[in-house]
Amino acid sequence: MEVNEILVIAMFVSFILLLFTGIPVAWVLGGIGIIFAGLGYLADQYYDAFTGLDMLTLGLVVNRIWKIMDNWILVALPMFIFMGIMLDKSGVAERLMKSMQELFGRVHGGLAITVTAIGIILAASTGIIGASVVLLAVMSLGPMLKQGYSKPLALGTIASAGTLGILIPPSIMLVIMADQLGLSVGDLFMGAVFPGLMLGSMYIIYIVLTGIFKPQLAPVPVDAKAPDLSVYLDVLKGVLPTVVLIFVVLGSIFAGIATPTEASGVGALGATLLAIYNRKFNLSVLKEVMRGTYNTTAYIFALFIGATCFALVLRELGGDELIESFLTGLPFGDYGIIAFILIIIFLLGFFLDWIEITLIILPLLAPVVSALGIEVNGYGIVDNPELVWFVMLVAMTLQTSFLTPPVGFALFFLKGVCPPDVKLTDIYKGVIPFIALQLTALVILVFWPEIVVWLPAVAYG
Repeated sequence: MEVNEILVIAMFVSFILLLFTGIPVAWVLGGIGIIFAGLGYLADQYYDAFTGLDMLTLGLVVNRIWKIMDNWILVALPMFIFMGIMLDKSGVAERLMKSMQELFGRVHGGLAITVTAIGIILAASTGIIGASVVLLAVMSLGPMLKQGYSKPLALGTIASAGTLGILIPPSIMLVIMADQLGLSVGDLFMGAVFPGLMLGSMYIIYIVLTGIFKPQLAPVPVDAKAPDLSVYLDVLKGVLPTVVLIFVVLGSIFAGIATPTEASGVGALGATLLAIYNRKFNLSVLKEVMRGTYNTTAYIFALFIGATCFALVLRELGGDELIESFLTGLPFGDYGIIAFILIIIFLLGFFLDWIEITLIILPLLAPVVSALGIEVNGYGIVDNPELVWFVMLVAMTLQTSFLTPPVGFALFFLKGVCPPDVKLTDIYKGVIPFIALQLTALVILVFWPEIVVWLPAVAYG
């Protein structure tokens, strides 16, 4: 093996090992990049290697960081984060839970359907998995268990509904993916609409069928009443403001009226107005939302800086060519290579957050996918339809990974707010049917990419 290949492999191995030390990931990425830049330089000086690394390499990192901070698309991140956290504090979800519970009160599994519907709405308004899972658990787990729901069904419903935020727009993950791969944020947002709604609908259908064939797992409350006009009006009052906000944010992007950055500002303002409307807004809430926004944004941009240093050194060493030659040399065929990539991303999702995978792994894999013989019909409208389709596959794979035992992130978010009598095994049993649904949806997207590219093609066509 050449020196470059040894250094590339050593970089990945060092990264994986240092993850288990508890050192912040941003420091690990940046530190490894600097260390291996130095090692490559010393190898050139004293061992006549040709790594291509010199003192200018780290100087290029400064230019890359400047471009990150000068990127107007990324201004949308803190705005969407603010929007999501403010909506969590606005009381919208609590109001929806109360009204929709009465709407589905006489249906077996009605409370679980309510949780899933609210999960879809939260996903389209927050896009933050941890916040959605915790909020849904705090609001609904107690009432579901008190009503006599099976623990696995209740826990699986909450975990799966909470993870929809990674896929349904305006997902902050899609914003970062678009930036890293040079894709249109609007294309990714529109491409994610049908897959997200399809997955949410599959959850609801499963819950309805469970209520029909195993009603003892999702009983109807004894005092349930038939919904009257007042119930429908309460649901409308609870749903309409949030739906209007989502429509304004996404609709302005889809219609070309506003850029994602401008729409994110509208969303942040709209979430604040909703909090005022629900009488949940005060100075302490604003401080809490601002603090949460600062922390999350700082975390993401620290990872941006560390990943930029890591990725630049890796590419200078020829890491992207090494990975591309390895993957294209696999004897699996084009779709076999896609499956292999998704399996690797699925496994990485156990150990890495989606941000690290998006910033480090995805840019290395995009050229491989573009070079495959798979052609996705973009109807002459969508740029790089293969990459838009591939991003949706990655997003759904990561969502599945975050749900999968034993170390799915969503499972630990949920366990952290569960009563002591709820065991991890109950959560594991509950998520298995939903994992099967997600894998089914993933297979559907693989063979019918039109589900992803049709909407952006029609919108822009």
